[in-house]
Amino acid sequence: MTPAQLRAFSAVVRLGSVRAAAEELGMSDAGISMHVAQLRKELEDPLFSKTSAGLAFTPGGLRLASRAVEILGLQQQTTIEVIEAAHGRRLLRIAASSMFAEHAAPGLIELFSSRANDLSVELSVHPTGRFHELIVSRSVDIALGPLRGTIDDDSVVVRPFLNYQIVAVASPDSDAAAVTPPPLAVLRDQPWMLGPSAGSPDCEIASILRDLAIPEARQRIFQSDAAALEEVQRVGGVALAVSFAVDKDIAAGRLARLKGPGLQLTGTWSAMTLLPAARQPSVSELVRFITTPRCTQAMVKGTGVGVTRFRPKIHVTLWS
Repeated sequence: MTPAQLRAFSAVVRLGSVRAAAEELGMSDAGISMHVAQLRKELEDPLFSKTSAGLAFTPGGLRLASRAVEILGLQQQTTIEVIEAAHGRRLLRIAASSMFAEHAAPGLIELFSSRANDLSVELSVHPTGRFHELIVSRSVDIALGPLRGTIDDDSVVVRPFLNYQIVAVASPDSDAAAVTPPPLAVLRDQPWMLGPSAGSPDCEIASILRDLAIPEARQRIFQSDAAALEEVQRVGGVALAVSFAVDKDIAAGRLARLKGPGLQLTGTWSAMTLLPAARQPSVSELVRFITTPRCTQAMVKGTGVGVTRFRPKIHVTLWS
């Protein structure tokens, strides 16, 4: 089996057709079919067949589909590690939820990377629903964020490390802060200034908005939680934020916390990784370090990230 054959087969499995796989990989239909035919011959298994409902996979085809992702991910990881090692550096790839990336990741990355001069950290933001896929495909080394529900996969481990609370805040002179608890009619009439995590249907912010039945027309999404909070202080409205990020503003009277049913939510940030035997040493070191009091203080306090240590990916979202 070659990487090209596995890549072609994996694309067919994911997209459901040879033509779609060819378009994605920039190949001809015949090229994809040739790779699949070579796999069928080598493995002595038809792997899949065409039916009126789509592709029907054999038991061997299903097994290869899961292994292909793992093998290709391992190849990618090995390539990265070899290149980094040749330049005398190690690379740690972190996936994080939007809220964790903004509020807790900077302090964590700065403190952890300062312990090793040969370590580069790459942070990318993803919906939590993609964490499992990113880990098992080895696209990232560790995923950090609110992991709810049970992960039915013995190849990954999940370790909780920090509790947090999301609270609702408003400008002190707003109608929403005039009465405790604020009437639902008043809340639904306020402009809600929200960070980018509100754009993910499976996040806590979206859950709070649904439970309160806040109209979509009253919701505005900003490029960061900080920008949303700044807008609340400037023009009014309501925002949802991690409590430790707004404690100082509340104490100084710049913001007022809104208290009432549905206006707060407690959660836990967790780390998802492969099993210890399958992950690189720096991941195991981070998993141990992330539960220490010193690391917790850095995540809550935030120390910023050194430019020479932090190599972020750029993600562009288009809103219509």
